[in-house]
Amino acid sequence: MFFAAIEPTTNPDPWRYQFHPEVWVLIIGLIAAFVYTVRVLGPKVAPEGKVISRRQKTTFIVMIALLWLASDWPMHDLAEEYLYSMHMVQHMILTYIIPPLALLATPEWLFRLLIGKGLTYKVVRVLTRPVVGVVVYNCTLMITHIPQIVNRSADGGPLHYSLHVLVVFTSLMFWTPVCGPIREWRMSDGAKMIYLFGTSLIPTIPAGWLTFAEGAVYKHYDTIVRVGGISVLSDQQAAGGIMKLGGSSLMWGIIIYIFFKRFMGSFFQEQSYDHADQIPDAEVVGTEPPLMYSEVEAAFDRTRPASEPTN
Repeated sequence: MFFAAIEPTTNPDPWRYQFHPEVWVLIIGLIAAFVYTVRVLGPKVAPEGKVISRRQKTTFIVMIALLWLASDWPMHDLAEEYLYSMHMVQHMILTYIIPPLALLATPEWLFRLLIGKGLTYKVVRVLTRPVVGVVVYNCTLMITHIPQIVNRSADGGPLHYSLHVLVVFTSLMFWTPVCGPIREWRMSDGAKMIYLFGTSLIPTIPAGWLTFAEGAVYKHYDTIVRVGGISVLSDQQAAGGIMKLGGSSLMWGIIIYIFFKRFMGSFFQEQSYDHADQIPDAEVVGTEPPLMYSEVEAAFDRTRPASEPTN
């Protein structure tokens, strides 16, 4: 997780249990803050008593579960000491999944309360603009894959902690224009699709570098203890594949979802020739009694025939 320091030497037993109290403090703290906000603060601040929806509660629970999974034993210990492919899975959860879930779980009134209306609001607004968010996020993505930084962060707690905080923070910047709590900050659906598609191409650079490298890129993971018998090169290639295919698949999945929801929602209904279900009942059965033959005949009698044209 964010706070766990890495041991300077690799233990020969990769599956030994390691207790991370800082992870549990973080998880319990987030849950306590969420419960306090919803039950105590929300009824006093939320407009019209709309504190939080059931979907937001469910989203928060899923987000907390994934945060614990990515931060505690065994994923964290395998990721930071033995397998770079597991490290990649951990980073994908922390950047592609947890930030958007956190934003979706946050009520708009709470987000506005946190940023206020002064300087904090202005700073957050600038940082979450699409151009700023996508540039900072992708620069962070490239920097955090530099070998010297990865090796040093894996051997030192403070740098390791700082990089994880930076990754999560920039991910929140990136995802806010897509699914942030404030709807007027969000981009249009078409812009979201272009935004996500462009970002899905960036990981190709480090992913290709990891996949086709002839030697070990990160010396920290070139250890004599090989989990599951996976070689350092196979582990490295798997990490590149996860980075490229996993991230791109998620981005493209969201793009497809937006496309069908926004642009294809009523396509089949509009293109169908069967519109009987849309015809009002009044047009089908009428709302007045039917005309009788005598009434029609009387109407013709009252009508003066048209005069014949004269030559």
